[in-house]
Amino acid sequence: MAKIVDKVLGFMGFEEVPYEDEKHHEEQIIEEVPVSRSSKRGSVVSLHTQKQSHVVVVEPRCYDEVQGVADHLKNRRSVIVNLENADVELAKRVVDFMFGTTYALNGNMQKVSNGIFVFVPSNVDITAEIREQQKEKGFLNWMRNDTREAR
Repeated sequence: MAKIVDKVLGFMGFEEVPYEDEKHHEEQIIEEVPVSRSSKRGSVVSLHTQKQSHVVVVEPRCYDEVQGVADHLKNRRSVIVNLENADVELAKRVVDFMFGTTYALNGNMQKVSNGIFVFVPSNVDITAEIREQQKEKGFLNWMRNDTREAR
């Protein structure tokens, strides 16, 4: 008779579930994964993965050399361009070309002195107090003064 009552209760959804069987079943599912211990030591990786930076100093004598100067900047090298001994027309063209290249590569530039410029790729920051002097004196006054004197 107990079986009939169990069947009726099971049909109505009141079936008695043995708690111990589920616990035993869960224990069987959980398996221990053996941890292997190796004698290898972990590799230490340097966080400074950037390559050593290079600075190139150039003094272009003709406009044909400017593309090679721009290639240094494209290869992520900082470039110092010395135009002190260049004629005014060449200096203007070199500066214009390098400004454009620097802009296209998201780089930065800084005028160091009359006729000397630093062009750096995007991974290099330039910090200098010279920028205030440039604002006071005008950015390319050395070129303007030379052109006035030539006239």
